Amino acid sequence: MPERPEAWLRGPVPEIAPALQPVAHSLIQVREDLPPLLESLTPEQFWARPGRSGSIGYHAIHLAGTIDRLTTYARGDALSEMQVADLKAERVADTTRPPIAEIVRLVTGAIDAALHDVRTFHEVDLYSHREVGRAKLPSTTLGLLFHAAEHTTRHAGQIQTLVRVLAGGR
Repeated sequence: MPERPEAWLRGPVPEIAPALQPVAHSLIQVREDLPPLLESLTPEQFWARPGRSGSIGYHAIHLAGTIDRLTTYARGDALSEMQVADLKAERVADTTRPPIAEIVRLVTGAIDAALHDVRTFHEVDLYSHREVGRAKLPSTTLGLLFHAAEHTTRHAGQIQTLVRVLAGGR
């Protein structure tokens, strides 16, 4: 039986604007790839920091939080107090070490919520001005959604690389 094609090779995602298909495909691919990988790790592997890198746990928590923050900005909203608190908690995740199952739920929930949000954007909205952070740095809806997808795949790649490092390159 042939292996399932990657998300971007399965055709358009229903209810997603054509310009946002790459965003949806990237998020879907990470949604499929990451949970089984995270669930396969021991807590020691999950929180290890080879070469003083960020731990897999940190990358997963940061990935989820960033998706949430970037889609909030893409909607034109400011971060809530809870989102700001979550951002601060990301910085100490290697110390607090939440359970792996909780982090998997956090990651899948953030991706599912982002995919829901992506369905609400129409092509005419994509070049709307958006502001990022307290400094109100300029962006657009499209810029934020593209960065959410790019950032998510970047951290998923870092996680995949760290898994190989911890497995001795296998």
